Amino acid sequence: MSKWFVKTHWIIKRVFNNYIWSVPNKEKKIYLTFDDGPIPEVTPWVLDVLQNHDIKATFFCIGDNVKKHPEVLDRIIKEGHQIGNHTYNHLKGWNTTVKNYIDNVARATEVLPVPCTLFRPPYGKIKLKQSTILRQKGFKIVMWDVLSMDYDANIPKEVCLKNVIDHVEDGSIIVFHDSLKAYKNLKYTLPIAIEILKARGYVFSLL
Repeated sequence: MSKWFVKTHWIIKRVFNNYIWSVPNKEKKIYLTFDDGPIPEVTPWVLDVLQNHDIKATFFCIGDNVKKHPEVLDRIIKEGHQIGNHTYNHLKGWNTTVKNYIDNVARATEVLPVPCTLFRPPYGKIKLKQSTILRQKGFKIVMWDVLSMDYDANIPKEVCLKNVIDHVEDGSIIVFHDSLKAYKNLKYTLPIAIEILKARGYVFSLL
């Protein structure tokens, strides 16, 4: 597995410098993010883990899931976590017209009950024009520094954990997924990763 894929390379960050890849700091702050929820089968478990460790995180929500499970989103907000837009239907920007993509993001915005300026493109794939329009509308496009790859069923859970703990540094934005597909790897990796990173002195913060 390429280290470039798990740990975002500085060249990519420099070329696409209009996106947020990490939040450099000297306080050992790092940022947990979760994509593809909220769903009742996984997200409440994630919230329980975060609550047990007194950690706040950012959830990039799919609009259709928000509409189907508003009570799960309500808990995310009530417990002080941050939310971001992840389109309404988890669209891949490269395969979607600019108009349809922007409309889909707007549709997701309509079902979110609180103002939201954070946006993460599904699969990390977004066209330049799509990005430009969204940024003009006030969105901050948040990518990542460390990809857990919890969504890949072919990756052993131990490798998923290693993907995280071997590549985190001050300011890292870490991606997990509160989805059914990722749940097996997530359930193993998240609690252990938190324990290890806390022991190394890292502090979990909001974007």
